[in-house]
Amino acid sequence: MGDKVVLRNVKTVNGHAVDIVIAFGKIVEITRAGEASGSEIRDCTGQYVSSGWIDMHVHAFPEFEPYGDEIDEIGVKQGVTTILDAGSCGADRIGELRGNAERAHTRLLAFLNISHIGLERVDELSRLEWIDVEKALQACRDHKEFIVGLKARISRSVVQRSGIEPLRLARVLSYETHLPIMVHIGSAPPMIEEVLELMENKDIITHYLNGKPNNLFDSQGDPLPELLAALNRGVHLDVGHGTASFSFKVAEYARKAGIRPDTISTDIYRANRLNGPVYSLANVLTKFLYLGYSLEEVIYAVTEKAANWLNRPELGRIQAGDEANLTLFELKPGKITLTDSEGEERIADQYIEPRGAFVNGTFTEC
Repeated sequence: MGDKVVLRNVKTVNGHAVDIVIAFGKIVEITRAGEASGSEIRDCTGQYVSSGWIDMHVHAFPEFEPYGDEIDEIGVKQGVTTILDAGSCGADRIGELRGNAERAHTRLLAFLNISHIGLERVDELSRLEWIDVEKALQACRDHKEFIVGLKARISRSVVQRSGIEPLRLARVLSYETHLPIMVHIGSAPPMIEEVLELMENKDIITHYLNGKPNNLFDSQGDPLPELLAALNRGVHLDVGHGTASFSFKVAEYARKAGIRPDTISTDIYRANRLNGPVYSLANVLTKFLYLGYSLEEVIYAVTEKAANWLNRPELGRIQAGDEANLTLFELKPGKITLTDSEGEERIADQYIEPRGAFVNGTFTEC
């Protein structure tokens, strides 16, 4: 991409029409619509541009079933320039995941599963000896720029008789590595109140809108006091839709209570990409438009807000001199059926459709 490419008449999320000029993988100029010149003009009339979408929770290690997929299938081909693998791999295979990342067009970062076996099996925290502190510490040293946090899946089917102890061990690892923890929440035991008590500033609750009995809202739809206390400590809320972890009913409780997502993510892998109910990050964003969030709010959650959590502000802005890290998309009118993880359907009258992504010096059409 050495020649000057002009994205002509593209709209920013706040509605301003601009031209963006890209050369050698960088943004070299931003002008008013119609004013830029270059060797290739791409008419983007009707399209929006944002900094590249960031999906904070995916599973991108195809060697593991059922939770795995190809990096670019859930990345640039869906308009997502940066994905975070949420604990597919522990210390045993994190190096393989990093090797895969180096061959992909999509930017990939990772949360390290505190179990050294990772998702080789789906009860990876049921035996405490699988939480090898020294292996985890060495993995974090070996892959310092790649690993952005730790992942602990703290629900009954994963921990079984280990209870809350894996999260206590994750907390110790967090202190030693100075990395935050992404905590998957789900069915009890352990009880959600126990989980929340161990979470600290910058830790992430993923699946925060799940509809399971052990969720973050009481029977009246009010947020638990322990959740409010955790938010006051700086705990971050991530959607992590997934096959079983997003409920329209709970999402409506949360919006009414003012409990908004910090980041909107998919928990996508091959099965729920192909068969639903996730399909894509665009589909999940459309659900939040349906719920009454503005376009600015939902795009902010997958751009600037996610970039700030990563301490990589350049991934959340559009600025001359920066790498061209961009997502092009349309907001299209039309009826679309949206399905949550409980099988409940809603009909929306507009939807987000990605058109392309610039990242790592290349453009990928969606």
